[in-house]
Amino acid sequence: MTPHINAQAGDFAETVLMPGDPLRAKYIAETYLQNVREVTNVRNVLGFTGEYKGKPVSVMAHGMGMPSISIYAHELINFYGVKKLIRVGSCGGVDEELKLRDLIVATGASTNSSMIRDRFAGYDYAAAPDFELLKACSDAAGELGLSPRFGNILSGDLFYGSNPALLPAMQKMGVLAVEMEAAALFAIAAEFRVKALCVLTVSDHLITAEETTSEERQNSFNQMMELALETAYATTPEMAAA
Repeated sequence: MTPHINAQAGDFAETVLMPGDPLRAKYIAETYLQNVREVTNVRNVLGFTGEYKGKPVSVMAHGMGMPSISIYAHELINFYGVKKLIRVGSCGGVDEELKLRDLIVATGASTNSSMIRDRFAGYDYAAAPDFELLKACSDAAGELGLSPRFGNILSGDLFYGSNPALLPAMQKMGVLAVEMEAAALFAIAAEFRVKALCVLTVSDHLITAEETTSEERQNSFNQMMELALETAYATTPEMAAA
């Protein structure tokens, strides 16, 4: 066990879906997984392991912000042998063509945080997802009849009070949306040679000021969850016979 996870060795599958909200983790587990069991609940940051279409998969919350996801991703990788981490979360739309509930798959994550520079000797690391997971996600989207937007996002440190120059800068550079975790997840995955991906649903829009409710964010966004699960399924080997 670790200071933040009370699961036992072997409790996690090699692939873990990571929503920010513990109740969204519970919703995913109860809605989509079979033979599911709770494996961790420290600080009510819930984690579950089960099967999706006969293949093992886990789901565990990561909390809010890059420091929080960094702790959980580090411990999952280094203490529980997790090899693939897929963030499934909400984001604020920046691109004017995006609508509420549109799907985004991050092909890179810019950031205004110093965390990535601290990991990279003070330089700007290009935080990006794993190509195998990205390709599998693109293929799965086609099979599901979904049309997510693929592109750059921004992982920000501040939910309130961002620099007023940030929004026009994101629009200028074609950034699709803003969230608070992906850059750290991609950097940690790169450091420890594992795979990471980030699939998002537009929960609010920075230009139009439209937004979804907290209950909708917790208990809907099903297309995002199904896309992430199909990606996990496509990249997970068959279970060994008992």
